[in-house]
Order: sequence, then structure tokens, then C-alpha cells
Amino acid sequence: MTSPVDNAADPDYQQKIQAVAAKLEGWEGPIVVVSHVDPDGDAVGSSVAMHRALRTLGKTCILPIAPPTYLAFLLQPEENVSPLEVLPDETLLLVLDISAKDRILGAPLQGAAFIINLDHHATNDRFGDLAVVDPTKAAAALIVKDVIEAMGLRWTPEVATPCLTGLLTDTGMFRFGNTSPDVLQAASKLIDRGGVDYPELVDRLQWRHPDYFTMLGRVMTTVEFPLAGRVVMVHVDDSVRQGLSSKDDSSDIVDLIRYAEGTAVAIVLRELDSTTKVSVRSKAGVSAQAICLELGGGGHLAAAGARLPVGLAQAKELVLAAVRNEFQRSLDAG
Repeated sequence: MTSPVDNAADPDYQQKIQAVAAKLEGWEGPIVVVSHVDPDGDAVGSSVAMHRALRTLGKTCILPIAPPTYLAFLLQPEENVSPLEVLPDETLLLVLDISAKDRILGAPLQGAAFIINLDHHATNDRFGDLAVVDPTKAAAALIVKDVIEAMGLRWTPEVATPCLTGLLTDTGMFRFGNTSPDVLQAASKLIDRGGVDYPELVDRLQWRHPDYFTMLGRVMTTVEFPLAGRVVMVHVDDSVRQGLSSKDDSSDIVDLIRYAEGTAVAIVLRELDSTTKVSVRSKAGVSAQAICLELGGGGHLAAAGARLPVGLAQAKELVLAAVRNEFQRSLDAG
């Protein structure tokens, strides 16, 4: 059995937001903004929004991030830099949307003069000198929004658009169960006061390279419904990728198959070399978080992931065993 995870709100959230804002405003050295490996819309959107907000304050801000192809439009070419092997002197490292320290991409923790950790994953161990971790927030972008407002900055389309992107992508365009009233209120403010072109942004976030659709067709031929049809599962391997020139933008496929009728868990397995990345979505009282914690990963109650040091066949066995355990736990709890 995995250890229980605290999914409760941070009781000192507002005070910590003010402390983060004060620290950022008063910092005179460089600020490096980093997020996680395989960055999604929340990671990229939160990072770009914070980077631009800090630049508005006149800060020396560095953004080493590698967005997937479909999110590259959010960045201007001069905004992004290569990953840093060594931090500049007197760096404040601002870590966004990272569930665990070993998932940081862009810069090392070592050498930072101060570390701020802003996140909404319950599995985050609250590392850093100042941590704001609130699992009740639908996206890290909500926390970033609160910090930007606490610094007294006015919203502009350049800052509000990536921030809204984080909200849109982590709530499935406001379709997922984490679409709370504060998400919709925040989105309304970003559209109204921030001047975001909402229809254009939603449309642009769904653009994909033509190769994506070829890959999607191949992936759907792998669909399975194990465990008496309560699970929908697909996989991506070299045979699926064969002959395709674009980068692997398959991360959102799990959000397509999760609507298979009668299922409680959706799983995408992405094999690369000798490892398999696991993406899990769940509903009906089943915890994707518990499944992935058993596999050495983490995430949210309804959306989580893990990376297994095994090939596809063995990964399937391990994942389905973890799902069986979670089904039994949820049955016992019910």
C-alpha cells in the first residue's frame, strides 16, 4: 500500500502568496523560471505568464523551457533559452507545476540562493525556501495568477493569454471535474481585464501537425478494454511513430479515450527505448493518483502519471495490477 497523500487546501495560502510576491518584487538578482519534463499547457502557460510579469517589473528573468510543438506559439523566439547547467550567482529559482524535484527541467536546484515552489500536486513534498502547494487549485496557473495580482500588476494580453492557457488545458477546456467556480471566475477576469481573444486561443490550442492525425489513427487500432471493460487502454510505440516527421504530441490522447462509455480508468502507454511513460485519467471514485503512486509516479486524484523502467508488455502488467488494487480499494471504501 502507498502512503496517504494530503489533498487538502493550504490553510496559509493567502499569506504565502503575499510572501512570494514580496520576495519576487524585492529580489535584485536573476530569477530563473523552470517547470517539469514533458511540459504541458499549464507548465508552459504558467512559466511564460510569470516570466513576462517579472520582466514587466524590470527583473532579469531567464526562461529555459522546451514546449511541445502545439504550444510553441505561446513563446516569442527571444524568450526561451537552452537549459542551464549552472545557475548564475544570486539566482532565485522559481519552480512551477512540478510534482517532484526529480521532474525539474531547465536548471539545477543546486546553487540557487533562494527557491520558491508553486504547485498544485498533492504529491509535492513542499521543497524549497518558500512553498505554496495547494492541491485544490485546478492548475498552477491559478496560483501564478494570484501571485501576479499580489504584485499589483495590471493584466495585459501578453501575460493573460498564457495564464489562461494553463487553466484551459488542465481543465480540459472547462470539461473536467476540476472546473470549479474559482476557475471560471479567474478565466472571466483574464478574458475581460486581460484582453484575451478567447475564441482564437481555444482554436489555436487544438491545432496539431498533420502527422498527429496519422498517429492518432494508428493509436486507435491498439485500443483495449481490459478488466471487464472498466479500463480503456491504448499505446504508442515505434510502430505507431514509424515514418512520422513531427515530434510526439500524443500526450492529450488520454483525454480523448477517457470518454469511452462504461469505463472508470483511461490509460495511455508511451514506450520509448527501454522505458514506458504512463498517463492515467479516472472517474467514478477511482483515484488515478493512487494508481500512479503505486507505480512510483504521482499527480492528482483524477489525472496522474508515472514512468516505468520497463518495456511496453511488462508495463501493461504492472499498470493493470495497480488498477486492480485501486478498484479493490475503492470498492472497500464504498
